[in-house]
Amino acid sequence: MNEDLIDALRSHGPGIVFGNVLLEQLGLPVPAVPTLIVAGTLAAGGQLPGGETLLLAVGACLIADFTWYAIGRRFGLKVLRTLCRISLEPDSCVSQTQTRFERWGVNSLLIAKFVPGLSIIAPPLAGAMRLGWLRFAWPSAAGATLWAGSALFVGALFEPQIERLLGLLNAHGGAAVSGLAAAFAGYLAFKWWERWRFLRDLRMARIDVHDLHALIESGAAPVIVDVRSPTALALQPQTIPGALRVPVDGVGAHVRDLPRDRDIVLYCACPNEASAARVARILKHHGFARVRPLAGGLDAWIAAGYASLGSDAP
Repeated sequence: MNEDLIDALRSHGPGIVFGNVLLEQLGLPVPAVPTLIVAGTLAAGGQLPGGETLLLAVGACLIADFTWYAIGRRFGLKVLRTLCRISLEPDSCVSQTQTRFERWGVNSLLIAKFVPGLSIIAPPLAGAMRLGWLRFAWPSAAGATLWAGSALFVGALFEPQIERLLGLLNAHGGAAVSGLAAAFAGYLAFKWWERWRFLRDLRMARIDVHDLHALIESGAAPVIVDVRSPTALALQPQTIPGALRVPVDGVGAHVRDLPRDRDIVLYCACPNEASAARVARILKHHGFARVRPLAGGLDAWIAAGYASLGSDAP
């Protein structure tokens, strides 16, 4: 961070913090925590109005959160799938968020901004789940205050150390900025490599919906397993007729119940059939040979016009 940016923070600090936080919370890769920490340092030195800066940071969070909440309420699972399809961590993107919602409920919004990825996914998930806006507003506001206040507090607490660091960055301006840019580029490259490796590991033989339908019609009686979480099932209650419900985190308890002499077809409603492929790998590790994820998952089955059951399906 060079001297020009520090001067800009001194002159227009609250506005810069507001813009940075808003862009980050909307999903752009412009980290706001460093800006908040520097703003906290300047506020501790009397160079910025700390209260106004905090209020604007929280306001920016709420604008972004309610924007995503409204999008989730309007488009439901579609927006979640789109976000996770472009995520650097496509499988954990939705599944971990859903798990936290199931475990902590609306209180998960209190810590969402401290967890990478959860900050963007949690608000549209809350909207898709039809959480009332008042029930959404208070933990969202409390979480935003806790997150922004913590960063500002760290900046104020370590004011002398951060002032020295800023001095070093100013003294070595070009090299420092280049180093930070290289570190950020390296981080992105690592995350994309992890994504590529994850998707590579998911490559396995799949069965398409037409072949599955033909298999059912032939009387082969394949075992169809729905591996979606309870939250995902609540958001999209349709199921393939006769499917067993075995969430990813419960597959270990059902291994003994699955036959080894029949085809097992696993489906989810997630990017790249990631959860279904994960369960397929687990079953293969336990010696199941005839296991395949359903290509395109539940959406492909419904789009093909095949019968599905509602939330009361057995």
